[in-house]
Amino acid sequence: MGQTMSSPADLFVVCKQCGSEVSPYITECPYCGHRLRRRAPDLPRGKGARAARRPRRLHLPRFGRSARGGEGTVLAPSRARGVHSATSLRVDARPYATIALVALGCAGWILLRGGYVGIEKLMIVGPLDGDWWKLFSTQFAYLNGLYAFVTLLAVAIFGWLLERRRGPGVVLAVFLGAGATGALVASAVYAEPLVSGANGAALGLLAAWAAPDLIDARAGDYYEGDLLGVAAIAALLLALPYARPEASWLAGVTGAIIGLAFGYGMHLLDTTPTQE
Repeated sequence: MGQTMSSPADLFVVCKQCGSEVSPYITECPYCGHRLRRRAPDLPRGKGARAARRPRRLHLPRFGRSARGGEGTVLAPSRARGVHSATSLRVDARPYATIALVALGCAGWILLRGGYVGIEKLMIVGPLDGDWWKLFSTQFAYLNGLYAFVTLLAVAIFGWLLERRRGPGVVLAVFLGAGATGALVASAVYAEPLVSGANGAALGLLAAWAAPDLIDARAGDYYEGDLLGVAAIAALLLALPYARPEASWLAGVTGAIIGLAFGYGMHLLDTTPTQE
Protein backbone atom coordinates (compact mmCIF):
# COMPACT_ATOMS: atom_id res chain seq x y z
CA MET A 1 0.00 0.00 0.00
CA GLY A 2 1.51 3.34 -1.03
CA GLN A 3 2.28 6.52 0.79
CA THR A 4 -0.86 8.35 -0.34
CA MET A 5 -4.48 7.37 0.15
CA SER A 6 -5.96 8.03 -3.26
CA SER A 7 -9.07 5.84 -3.30
CA PRO A 8 -11.71 4.52 -0.86
CA ALA A 9 -10.33 0.99 -1.35
CA ASP A 10 -7.04 2.13 0.33
CA LEU A 11 -8.81 3.16 3.54
CA PHE A 12 -8.83 -0.39 4.88
CA VAL A 13 -7.58 -3.87 4.13
CA VAL A 14 -9.46 -7.17 4.30
CA CYS A 15 -8.14 -9.97 6.49
CA LYS A 16 -7.66 -13.10 4.38
CA GLN A 17 -8.40 -15.34 7.39
CA CYS A 18 -11.78 -14.01 8.59
CA GLY A 19 -12.71 -11.39 5.96
CA SER A 20 -12.99 -8.48 8.43
CA GLU A 21 -12.13 -4.93 7.47
CA VAL A 22 -9.18 -3.67 9.49
CA SER A 23 -6.91 -0.66 9.51
CA PRO A 24 -4.05 -0.70 6.99
CA TYR A 25 -1.66 0.41 9.76
CA ILE A 26 -1.76 -2.69 11.97
CA THR A 27 0.14 -5.95 11.65
CA GLU A 28 -2.40 -8.41 13.14
CA CYS A 29 -6.16 -8.75 12.70
CA PRO A 30 -7.91 -7.76 15.96
CA TYR A 31 -10.73 -10.25 15.28
CA CYS A 32 -8.89 -13.51 14.59
CA GLY A 33 -5.20 -12.68 15.27
CA HIS A 34 -4.10 -13.50 11.72
CA ARG A 35 -0.74 -11.97 10.77
CA LEU A 36 -1.35 -9.33 8.10
CA ARG A 37 2.23 -8.15 7.49
CA ARG A 38 5.65 -8.26 9.15
CA ARG A 39 5.78 -4.57 10.02
CA ALA A 40 3.37 -1.67 9.89
CA PRO A 41 3.55 0.54 6.77
CA ASP A 42 4.68 4.14 6.91
CA LEU A 43 1.99 6.63 7.88
CA PRO A 44 0.88 8.94 5.06
CA ARG A 45 1.56 12.65 5.35
CA GLY A 46 -0.60 15.60 4.57
CA LYS A 47 -4.29 15.38 3.68
CA GLY A 48 -4.23 11.60 3.31
CA ALA A 49 -3.53 11.12 7.03
CA ARG A 50 -6.86 12.63 8.05
CA ALA A 51 -8.72 10.50 5.51
CA ALA A 52 -6.93 7.37 6.74
CA ARG A 53 -8.31 7.82 10.23
CA ARG A 54 -11.87 7.74 8.94
CA PRO A 55 -12.37 4.58 6.87
CA ARG A 56 -15.75 4.33 5.21
CA ARG A 57 -17.69 1.11 5.64
CA LEU A 58 -20.80 -0.43 4.26
CA HIS A 59 -22.58 -2.26 7.10
CA LEU A 60 -24.67 -5.27 6.08
CA PRO A 61 -24.59 -7.37 9.27
CA ARG A 62 -27.36 -9.79 8.38
CA PHE A 63 -26.79 -10.61 4.76
CA GLY A 64 -23.03 -11.07 4.91
CA ARG A 65 -20.26 -9.71 2.76
CA SER A 66 -20.35 -8.79 -0.88
CA ALA A 67 -19.54 -11.67 -3.17
CA ARG A 68 -17.16 -9.46 -5.13
CA GLY A 69 -14.03 -8.83 -3.16
CA GLY A 70 -11.83 -7.23 -5.78
CA GLU A 71 -9.84 -4.06 -5.32
CA GLY A 72 -12.04 -0.99 -5.29
CA THR A 73 -15.01 -2.83 -3.79
CA VAL A 74 -16.23 -1.75 -0.37
CA LEU A 75 -16.91 -4.86 1.70
CA ALA A 76 -19.11 -5.20 4.73
CA PRO A 77 -17.53 -6.38 8.00
CA SER A 78 -18.03 -9.97 9.00
CA ARG A 79 -19.61 -11.08 12.25
CA ALA A 80 -17.80 -10.35 15.47
CA ARG A 81 -16.87 -14.02 15.79
CA GLY A 82 -14.58 -13.66 12.77
CA VAL A 83 -16.15 -16.46 10.76
CA HIS A 84 -16.57 -17.03 7.07
CA SER A 85 -19.97 -16.22 5.53
CA ALA A 86 -20.98 -17.78 2.22
CA THR A 87 -24.15 -15.72 1.89
CA SER A 88 -24.43 -12.50 -0.06
CA LEU A 89 -27.20 -9.99 -0.50
CA ARG A 90 -28.70 -10.31 -3.98
CA VAL A 91 -30.36 -6.91 -4.10
CA ASP A 92 -30.75 -6.61 -7.88
CA ALA A 93 -31.72 -10.22 -8.63
CA ARG A 94 -35.37 -10.92 -9.32
CA PRO A 95 -36.95 -13.62 -7.12
CA TYR A 96 -37.88 -15.87 -10.02
CA ALA A 97 -38.37 -18.99 -7.91
CA THR A 98 -40.71 -17.19 -5.50
CA ILE A 99 -42.67 -15.64 -8.36
CA ALA A 100 -43.07 -19.07 -9.96
CA LEU A 101 -44.30 -20.67 -6.73
CA VAL A 102 -46.87 -17.92 -6.13
CA ALA A 103 -48.02 -18.08 -9.75
CA LEU A 104 -48.49 -21.85 -9.57
CA GLY A 105 -50.53 -21.44 -6.39
CA CYS A 106 -52.78 -18.87 -8.07
CA ALA A 107 -53.16 -21.15 -11.10
CA GLY A 108 -54.12 -24.09 -8.88
CA TRP A 109 -56.81 -22.03 -7.14
CA ILE A 110 -58.24 -20.92 -10.50
CA LEU A 111 -58.26 -24.48 -11.87
CA LEU A 112 -60.09 -25.88 -8.83
CA ARG A 113 -62.54 -23.02 -8.35
CA GLY A 114 -63.32 -22.92 -12.05
CA GLY A 115 -63.97 -26.66 -12.17
CA TYR A 116 -61.29 -27.28 -14.79
CA VAL A 117 -59.63 -29.94 -12.63
CA GLY A 118 -61.17 -32.22 -10.02
CA ILE A 119 -59.95 -31.98 -6.45
CA GLU A 120 -58.94 -35.64 -6.47
CA LYS A 121 -56.41 -34.87 -9.24
CA LEU A 122 -54.41 -32.35 -7.19
CA MET A 123 -55.31 -32.67 -3.53
CA ILE A 124 -54.65 -35.48 -1.08
CA VAL A 125 -58.10 -36.81 -0.24
CA GLY A 126 -57.78 -40.18 1.43
CA PRO A 127 -54.86 -42.60 1.04
CA LEU A 128 -52.30 -41.89 -1.65
CA ASP A 129 -52.61 -45.35 -3.24
CA GLY A 130 -49.39 -44.86 -5.17
CA ASP A 131 -50.13 -41.30 -6.34
CA TRP A 132 -46.95 -39.90 -4.79
CA TRP A 133 -46.95 -36.89 -7.10
CA LYS A 134 -49.85 -35.52 -5.03
CA LEU A 135 -47.35 -34.76 -2.26
CA PHE A 136 -46.17 -31.92 -4.51
CA SER A 137 -49.32 -30.99 -6.44
CA THR A 138 -51.38 -30.57 -3.28
CA GLN A 139 -49.20 -27.61 -2.31
CA PHE A 140 -50.69 -25.64 -5.22
CA ALA A 141 -54.32 -26.69 -4.65
CA TYR A 142 -56.66 -24.26 -2.85
CA LEU A 143 -60.39 -24.38 -2.36
CA ASN A 144 -60.76 -21.16 -0.38
CA GLY A 145 -59.63 -17.72 -1.52
CA LEU A 146 -58.76 -16.41 1.96
CA TYR A 147 -56.65 -19.49 2.72
CA ALA A 148 -54.87 -19.07 -0.61
CA PHE A 149 -54.27 -15.34 -0.03
CA VAL A 150 -52.75 -15.74 3.45
CA THR A 151 -50.57 -18.69 2.47
CA LEU A 152 -49.33 -17.25 -0.82
CA LEU A 153 -48.62 -13.90 0.85
CA ALA A 154 -46.40 -15.67 3.39
CA VAL A 155 -44.70 -17.61 0.58
CA ALA A 156 -44.10 -14.36 -1.32
CA ILE A 157 -42.61 -12.54 1.70
CA PHE A 158 -40.32 -15.21 3.08
CA GLY A 159 -39.55 -16.80 -0.25
CA TRP A 160 -38.35 -13.42 -1.51
CA LEU A 161 -36.27 -12.78 1.62
CA LEU A 162 -34.74 -16.24 1.54
CA GLU A 163 -34.05 -16.03 -2.20
CA ARG A 164 -32.21 -12.71 -1.73
CA ARG A 165 -30.04 -14.35 0.88
CA ARG A 166 -29.59 -17.88 -0.50
CA GLY A 167 -30.70 -17.99 -4.10
CA PRO A 168 -33.56 -19.71 -5.96
CA GLY A 169 -32.30 -23.27 -5.49
CA VAL A 170 -32.60 -23.11 -1.73
CA VAL A 171 -36.10 -21.59 -1.95
CA LEU A 172 -37.31 -24.43 -4.16
CA ALA A 173 -35.64 -27.06 -1.96
CA VAL A 174 -37.17 -25.68 1.24
CA PHE A 175 -40.62 -25.16 -0.27
CA LEU A 176 -40.92 -28.58 -1.88
CA GLY A 177 -39.05 -30.41 0.89
CA ALA A 178 -41.05 -28.91 3.76
CA GLY A 179 -44.37 -29.13 1.94
CA ALA A 180 -43.95 -32.68 0.67
CA THR A 181 -42.64 -33.97 4.00
CA GLY A 182 -45.53 -32.37 5.87
CA ALA A 183 -48.06 -33.89 3.47
CA LEU A 184 -46.37 -37.29 3.76
CA VAL A 185 -46.47 -37.20 7.57
CA ALA A 186 -50.17 -36.22 7.55
CA SER A 187 -50.94 -39.02 5.08
CA ALA A 188 -49.10 -41.53 7.25
CA VAL A 189 -50.78 -40.52 10.51
CA TYR A 190 -54.41 -40.24 9.40
CA ALA A 191 -56.41 -43.07 7.84
CA GLU A 192 -58.36 -40.58 5.70
CA PRO A 193 -56.01 -37.62 5.29
CA LEU A 194 -57.07 -34.29 3.79
CA VAL A 195 -54.17 -32.08 2.78
CA SER A 196 -54.42 -29.00 0.59
CA GLY A 197 -52.41 -25.81 0.18
CA ALA A 198 -48.88 -24.80 1.09
CA ASN A 199 -49.23 -23.87 4.75
CA GLY A 200 -46.46 -26.35 5.60
CA ALA A 201 -44.20 -25.03 2.82
CA ALA A 202 -44.86 -21.42 3.86
CA LEU A 203 -43.92 -22.23 7.45
CA GLY A 204 -40.80 -23.97 6.15
CA LEU A 205 -39.70 -20.84 4.27
CA LEU A 206 -40.48 -18.68 7.30
CA ALA A 207 -38.53 -20.90 9.68
CA ALA A 208 -35.56 -21.25 7.32
CA TRP A 209 -35.26 -17.49 6.99
CA ALA A 210 -35.73 -16.79 10.70
CA ALA A 211 -33.36 -19.52 11.96
CA PRO A 212 -30.17 -17.37 11.93
CA ASP A 213 -31.95 -14.58 13.83
CA LEU A 214 -33.28 -17.06 16.38
CA ILE A 215 -29.78 -18.41 16.93
CA ASP A 216 -28.34 -14.92 17.35
CA ALA A 217 -31.16 -13.86 19.67
CA ARG A 218 -30.61 -16.90 21.89
CA ALA A 219 -26.87 -16.16 22.03
CA GLY A 220 -27.51 -12.52 22.88
CA ASP A 221 -25.95 -11.29 19.61
CA TYR A 222 -27.20 -8.57 17.29
CA TYR A 223 -29.80 -9.54 14.69
CA GLU A 224 -31.61 -7.41 12.14
CA GLY A 225 -34.86 -9.28 11.54
CA ASP A 226 -38.23 -8.56 13.15
CA LEU A 227 -38.89 -11.72 15.14
CA LEU A 228 -42.17 -10.40 16.56
CA GLY A 229 -43.57 -9.93 13.06
CA VAL A 230 -42.32 -13.37 12.07
CA ALA A 231 -44.00 -14.89 15.13
CA ALA A 232 -47.31 -13.19 14.27
CA ILE A 233 -47.31 -14.57 10.71
CA ALA A 234 -46.29 -18.02 11.98
CA ALA A 235 -49.16 -17.98 14.49
CA LEU A 236 -51.60 -17.06 11.70
CA LEU A 237 -50.39 -19.91 9.51
CA LEU A 238 -50.61 -22.38 12.40
CA ALA A 239 -54.17 -21.22 13.15
CA LEU A 240 -55.39 -21.67 9.56
CA PRO A 241 -56.32 -25.37 10.01
CA TYR A 242 -58.88 -24.37 12.65
CA ALA A 243 -60.68 -22.24 10.04
CA ARG A 244 -60.12 -24.43 6.97
CA PRO A 245 -60.24 -28.23 7.41
CA GLU A 246 -58.24 -28.88 4.22
CA ALA A 247 -55.24 -27.10 5.78
CA SER A 248 -53.47 -29.79 7.79
CA TRP A 249 -52.02 -28.61 11.12
CA LEU A 250 -49.67 -31.60 11.17
CA ALA A 251 -48.31 -30.69 7.75
CA GLY A 252 -47.76 -27.14 8.98
CA VAL A 253 -45.87 -28.14 12.11
CA THR A 254 -43.77 -30.63 10.16
CA GLY A 255 -42.95 -28.01 7.53
CA ALA A 256 -41.82 -25.57 10.22
CA ILE A 257 -39.50 -28.21 11.72
CA ILE A 258 -38.02 -28.99 8.29
CA GLY A 259 -37.48 -25.28 7.65
CA LEU A 260 -35.73 -24.81 10.99
CA ALA A 261 -33.45 -27.76 10.20
CA PHE A 262 -32.60 -26.22 6.80
CA GLY A 263 -31.93 -22.80 8.29
CA TYR A 264 -29.87 -24.14 11.17
CA GLY A 265 -27.79 -26.33 8.88
CA MET A 266 -27.05 -23.50 6.46
CA HIS A 267 -26.16 -21.23 9.37
CA LEU A 268 -23.66 -23.80 10.64
CA LEU A 269 -22.06 -23.93 7.19
CA ASP A 270 -21.78 -20.14 7.12
CA THR A 271 -20.21 -19.91 10.58
CA THR A 272 -17.59 -22.62 9.97
CA PRO A 273 -14.14 -21.02 10.14
CA THR A 274 -12.09 -21.32 6.98
CA GLN A 275 -8.49 -22.43 6.86
CA GLU A 276 -5.81 -20.76 4.75
